[in-house]
Amino acid sequence: MRFIFTGIFFGFVLVKTEVVSWFRIQEMFLFDHIYMYGVFALAILTGVVSLFVIRKFNVKDIDGNPIVIGEKDNTVTKRYVLGGAFFGLGWGLVGTCPGPLYALIGSGYFILLVPLFSAFIGAGMYGVLQSKLPH
Repeated sequence: MRFIFTGIFFGFVLVKTEVVSWFRIQEMFLFDHIYMYGVFALAILTGVVSLFVIRKFNVKDIDGNPIVIGEKDNTVTKRYVLGGAFFGLGWGLVGTCPGPLYALIGSGYFILLVPLFSAFIGAGMYGVLQSKLPH
């Protein structure tokens, strides 16, 4: 239940701060306003500080297990470029990234059930075609 309530709270915050607003996202893509870039910068700063604290103080998860952050392979490959291009294209066409779709639908924007359904179809297609996609 704690995850459900956390998700509802997070959705409420997304809606109230307007980061799921189509108009805010349009302003960002048109370089008309710095608001969303500030939100992203704050998210990056929060991530950097959080990772520093986790590593420095050996923070444990909610169940008491150590949090292990593995090394990442930062090699840019065709699959990342293609995936990022499709993600960005979808975000630009719909006006939101997939995560906030639930918050927007919960706010009464039921037209966004169409991209949510499309996201499920796309995820299913990925599962089927994964072995045939570029590595």
